[in-house]
Amino acid sequence: MNQPRRRRHVGRWLLAACIVIACVAFAIMWRPAIAPLAAIPTFDQTRIERGANLARLGMCASCHTPDLAKPFAGGKPMETPFGIVHSTNITPDNDTGIGRWSQEAFTRSMRKGVSRDGHLLYPAFPYNHYTRMTQADIDDLYAYFMTRPALHAPARDNQMTFPFGLRPLVAFWNVLYLDDAPWQTDPKQSAEWNRGAYLADAVAHCAACHTPRTMLGGPDLSRPLDGGEADDWYAPALNARSPSPLPWTREQLHAYLRSGIAEDHAAAGGPMQDVVTHLAQADERDVAALAAWTHSHLAQAPARTTPAQQSASLPAPKADDPDLQRMQAGYALYANACARCHDAGRSPSSGAALPLQKAVALYDPDPRSLIHIVDDGIAPPDGEPGRWMPGYETILTDEQTGALAAYLRKYGAGQPAWPELNDAVRKARAP
Repeated sequence: MNQPRRRRHVGRWLLAACIVIACVAFAIMWRPAIAPLAAIPTFDQTRIERGANLARLGMCASCHTPDLAKPFAGGKPMETPFGIVHSTNITPDNDTGIGRWSQEAFTRSMRKGVSRDGHLLYPAFPYNHYTRMTQADIDDLYAYFMTRPALHAPARDNQMTFPFGLRPLVAFWNVLYLDDAPWQTDPKQSAEWNRGAYLADAVAHCAACHTPRTMLGGPDLSRPLDGGEADDWYAPALNARSPSPLPWTREQLHAYLRSGIAEDHAAAGGPMQDVVTHLAQADERDVAALAAWTHSHLAQAPARTTPAQQSASLPAPKADDPDLQRMQAGYALYANACARCHDAGRSPSSGAALPLQKAVALYDPDPRSLIHIVDDGIAPPDGEPGRWMPGYETILTDEQTGALAAYLRKYGAGQPAWPELNDAVRKARAP
C-alpha cells in the first residue's frame, strides 16, 4: 500500500474511532428533561419534619446557605482541584430554584446527579452518596425543601479550569464512581450501628471528607476512611490509621458530634464546626447511632504511647537539638501566646484550653489543620456560646508560624518533622 493510501486508511479509522467515542459519550451523558411541575403539592407535616431532620444530618445548609438571610438559596463558591463550583438554589422558586421540579426530577438528581432539564450536575453535590438513600427518605427531603420559603436567587456561573467545565466529562466520572446499588444492612451488627452506618454513608456523606481522593476527584475506594480533606483542612482517618493521640469512647464521640467538644479531645474546628452545628439540631438517637458507627471504626486504631498521656507543660528544646534555633523560636511563641491557656488544662465548664499534647492536629500526617487553627483560631457560630481561640495570622510571620508548628509537632506530639512545612504554611496563607 502506497503512503497516500495508507494515510487515508489511517485517517478513516481515526475518524471512525472519534465518531464511536462521541456516540458513547452522548449515550452516557444524555438524559431527557422531565416535564415541569404544574403546582407544588401539599405534604403531610410528619414527612416535612422527617425531611428537616435529614437535611440537618446531611448538612444541606452548609453548602446551600452561604447567607443566613436566604436559607437554601445557594451561591456558595466551593473550591475544587478543577475550579470553583457554586451551589444552587434549592428553594421552591419557580424560576431560579426547584419550584417546578417534580418528585421524579428531585429523585433523579439525588440518585443520578441529573438536573430537571437533563444536564449533569457536578459531583461537588455528593449524589454518589445520596443515591443510596431510601426512597422514603428522598421523598421526605423533597417535602421539606418544597415547603421552604421560595427565594429568587439566580445561579452563579461556575469557574472551571479547561476542560473540566465540559459537562460530558461528568458522565465518565459517573461510570467510574457512581455506584447506585441500594444500601444494605449488616446482619452481624446492631440496629443502632446499621442506622449509623446508613446515615454516615448515604446522608451525612462522612467519607466525602474522610476518604482520600483520586486524581480524578473521585473517592479512593481502596482506602475508605483513611483520611482526606475539606476546605483545605485535613480530615483525619476514622479507622485504624486514626492519628488521635488518645482513644475515643462512644460517649465522647456522642458529646463531640452534638457540641463540638469532648473530654481529652480537641474542640471541633474548620469545616467540622459546621457539621456539629447541624448535628446539634438533629434527632438525638440519630447522632447516637452515628457515634456508635464511628466508634466501631476508631476502635480499630492500635493503642499508642504518646505525650498526650502526660499532663506536664511542654518542655523547652533540648540543648543538643539539631534544629535548636528554630525550636527555641517556636518554644518562645508557645510560652508567650499559648501556654497561659493550654497549660491550664480543661474541663467542660472551664475557660482554659486542652493541653496540646492531646490535640490531634499535632499528630495529623498533614500540617494544614494546625496551620489554619493558628492562623484563624476557633470561634463559635455568631451569637452562640462556645469555645473560642484567637487567630494569629496578622501577628505571626510565615517563619514564626512554621517555627511554632515545628516545635509543637516535635515537643508536643513527639512525632517526626512534617516534610515541606514551610511550603505548607505559604500555601495555607495564599490568597
